[in-house]
Amino acid sequence: MAALVKHGLFTTTKRFLLPINVSTCKFATKAEKKKGIDRKIGPKINSSAQSLAAKGFLRPQKEYNPPENVSQKIRTILEEIVGAKDDRFRLDDLNKRFQIFNACHAEFQHCIPNSLLHTIETVGDVIKFYTTPISTITPYENLKNVELPSNLHVQHDYHRFHPATDTMFNGITAYPRSSTIVSGLKYKGKYKGHEQRETWPFTT
Repeated sequence: MAALVKHGLFTTTKRFLLPINVSTCKFATKAEKKKGIDRKIGPKINSSAQSLAAKGFLRPQKEYNPPENVSQKIRTILEEIVGAKDDRFRLDDLNKRFQIFNACHAEFQHCIPNSLLHTIETVGDVIKFYTTPISTITPYENLKNVELPSNLHVQHDYHRFHPATDTMFNGITAYPRSSTIVSGLKYKGKYKGHEQRETWPFTT
């Protein structure tokens, strides 16, 4: 650590050591320019950010809908590899387990995650996993597919008040001292904001 501090890789403070982020130094210093060193900003890697942005809540894996004859296909694979049809047959041989999981992944394009491998102990466990569908929509999105009671209504796309379009009460808002301001660049083209200038609508 002392060598790192000596060569300037770390800066010392009163309490702890702080690493120097070289990427934050965008321009070359005067000493570097005299030596002919021109520091340029490298290209940004946005693949990780795009991957995280594409994944929403409850979307760690792909959606899976089991085919109609999934049980029969799994039993055929198991009979070819271990020669067993009984659901209580235990899969203790590691080589056989790998062959079964690999064959099932090739057949259904759906693999067993590492967090659930310890739960697959018998032939019945394999059949149960591949007959269970996986949905990647959130519980809120799932309300669109549920028949709700007659006294319950869910508004999936929220509504913003604007006096030019909400003419039920002649454009008069229930909150006369509150403006509807759309500050985000993503939603400025989708929702129109307005500034409430009057302090009270019933003025004489």
